[in-house]
Amino acid sequence: MQAPVQIRGLNKAFEQQKVLQQLDWQIEPGSIVGLLGRNGAGKSTLIECLLGLRDVDSGDLQLYGDVVTQLSEQTRARIGYVPQRSDLFEWLTARQLLAYFRQLYPRWNEAKVNSLMQAWDLPFDKVISKLSVGQKQRLSIIRSLAHEPELLILDEPVSSLDPAGRRDFLRELIDGVIEKQTTVVFSTHILSDLERVAMNVAFLNGGRIVHQQALDEMMDDTVRVTGTAQALAQLQTPKLLRPVKHGASESSVLAQFSAEQFAQLQARRDVRAEKLSLEDLFIEMTQ
Repeated sequence: MQAPVQIRGLNKAFEQQKVLQQLDWQIEPGSIVGLLGRNGAGKSTLIECLLGLRDVDSGDLQLYGDVVTQLSEQTRARIGYVPQRSDLFEWLTARQLLAYFRQLYPRWNEAKVNSLMQAWDLPFDKVISKLSVGQKQRLSIIRSLAHEPELLILDEPVSSLDPAGRRDFLRELIDGVIEKQTTVVFSTHILSDLERVAMNVAFLNGGRIVHQQALDEMMDDTVRVTGTAQALAQLQTPKLLRPVKHGASESSVLAQFSAEQFAQLQARRDVRAEKLSLEDLFIEMTQ
């Protein structure tokens, strides 16, 4: 099957500041990928470049085999996008906005639109500019889900929602999108939300995707080992995720080990081995 997302050698800079550097990334069909990175790492820039919304300095970017700046109408109809800030036509009502987009997509699901508008208590006939920030975000989500996209790209989609709104969105994402084998790219800083839906995590750091892996595997296999530099130099590390970080009295390394190797590390007295939470992993992988 054609990879929904294929990026090779992406470079993007703003004036003298390099944001994305020789970035390679591929996402397989049906994957649910959480994109993680510090504020300012370039997550939104990466997504905008991927969708052809921002010019790139160099690189080959394709969605379903189409160059992102020359997407066919068929490919455009396969893609849904929820930006960090809603980009709605605020002089229209929700009814008028949805009617406009209904004409653009052959697979528009009117029943889903009506169900979500009712479930999320959104008014059809109120001018969008008069809606709250959270209501605008919900409407943006409905607009993006209504045509049942095969590739759904979410850039901090719940940043403006309260906990109840986030819960409702995640339930819809799980029940109405993921079960249909939709490919999802989900950029968020709310790690608890990501843990509920993501199958894979990708870390953006230093302008590159530095690591991508199934979330469960990463949580099970990744270990931070702390000890003297001499002790760490003697480790047999099958998969190093972060080079040795030297401190005043101790050093540490982030690597992946089997369950048997982890047990052996815990039995040693010259090192300390510990599994990490997703929050700790995020900090370690994006330093």
